[in-house]
Amino acid sequence: MPDFADVEGSGVAHRVLGTTMPVLEVALESGQNVISQGGELSWMTATIQMSTSTSGAGSSGVMGVFKRAVAGGTLFMTDFTAVGSRGVVAFATKMPGHIKAIAVDSTREYMVSRHGFMAATPGVSLDMAFQQKLGTGIFSGNGFVLQRISGSGTAWIELSGELVTYDLAPGEVMMVHPGHVGLFEASVSLDIERVKGIKNILFGADTLFLAKLTGPGKVYLQTLTLPGLAHAISPYLPNGGRTDN
Repeated sequence: MPDFADVEGSGVAHRVLGTTMPVLEVALESGQNVISQGGELSWMTATIQMSTSTSGAGSSGVMGVFKRAVAGGTLFMTDFTAVGSRGVVAFATKMPGHIKAIAVDSTREYMVSRHGFMAATPGVSLDMAFQQKLGTGIFSGNGFVLQRISGSGTAWIELSGELVTYDLAPGEVMMVHPGHVGLFEASVSLDIERVKGIKNILFGADTLFLAKLTGPGKVYLQTLTLPGLAHAISPYLPNGGRTDN
């Protein structure tokens, strides 16, 4: 079996293959396991046993299931365990982009976009991040939802397009189109501000709101958004039985 790299000494070996549409492969020793949301599996060896339920990723019970559903995830979580000998389980990205491994502990929690979570080791919790300020949960038509990654372990995040990283100083502010917000440390505060000026609203932006991210902490931005991709390819899709050229 090919060599896999450890994740910051966590004992969990993994590798990321590919560039445009990468795939995450996690190598598990007998008894080790990882958890993902339902429907994320790409392939696995015969030594991997999968078990799907409404619990997992630190969110059990009716409230945990409800939070995952509201946050854009599925109702189900799947546990992948190596049985008898070493095994490999793989998760492919759904969009062109990058896969990032993050170490999570009591001093490092993260906020991730609703579709960013791929998989995690046991001990990592995934919950909807209910913000205190009005408007940080749902806005701009399709809604803007973030999930909180906490606990202890390793999580893998899918980011669309290219990955751009900023390390914000205390009080430093970035104004970001919500679709480009991929991942940020929980030490970064989030607020939502309406785009100002009628001309800016009508002609300068495709959203009425911007995410205001204030340091300190790291921010990981993604260059590709699903609405942007849909807009780019829409002229080439059938429309009312006709195809626009």
